[in-house]
Amino acid sequence: MASTDVAAEVKAQTTQVEEPAKVTRHQEVGHKSLLQSDALYQYILETSVYPREPEPLKELREVTAKHPWNLMTTSADEGQFLGLLLKLINAKNTMEIGVYTGYSLLSTALALPDDGKILAMDINRENYDLGLPMIEKAGVAHKIDFREGPALPLLDEMVKNEEMQGSFDFVFVDADKDNYLNYHRRLIDLVKVGGVIAYDNTLWNGSVVAPPDAPLRKYVRYYRDFVMELNKALAADPRIEISQIPVGDGVTLCRRNY
Repeated sequence: MASTDVAAEVKAQTTQVEEPAKVTRHQEVGHKSLLQSDALYQYILETSVYPREPEPLKELREVTAKHPWNLMTTSADEGQFLGLLLKLINAKNTMEIGVYTGYSLLSTALALPDDGKILAMDINRENYDLGLPMIEKAGVAHKIDFREGPALPLLDEMVKNEEMQGSFDFVFVDADKDNYLNYHRRLIDLVKVGGVIAYDNTLWNGSVVAPPDAPLRKYVRYYRDFVMELNKALAADPRIEISQIPVGDGVTLCRRNY
């Protein structure tokens, strides 16, 4: 992730509960589907996603499943969606903020042409290294420029560089939710007109419509307000067209208009 708060977030995500919460019976790694039926979600995976999942992605998903923080990973159906999206917009120069073990990173790297590039940022190199063997096995490591550390300082440097402004075709953000608006203020200048920024987790476990007294995990309750603030700001931003997609934990696509 791209914030020093991520360790606390993940620890809360995996251990802290305000009140007993209903636990899904679904065992798929990265399972964040908003579908009411687990069986329907499994049907989507088995009929549309897994038959097309490249072997290195499958291996990375299985390795990530053994990691104690595996809920942080991008779900397989979302990874497939991102890969197809990049091909549809003919993306070549992209960015990813928040990498974890790299499932979404590998999904997008496979979708880019051989000379495509991804600037990937995360504060935890160890998690990225866990997925690196599969990235190398897939033959796409040369497309990735991994930077360890917080993303905001690097984004500030890029914004000051006129050559970097409007240079990215696509950006995927799956990092610290309390900084999403800070990222947006910078990314809107770095993505090209007609380019796309995708924000992950914008439906945030469905908590965006939960009543104030709903029993929520502490990390969900804490970040919910930041997610809702982002959603409100994106809807009011005239520089972009948006569509909120109920894939995974919710993905909001923002196309820059000007």
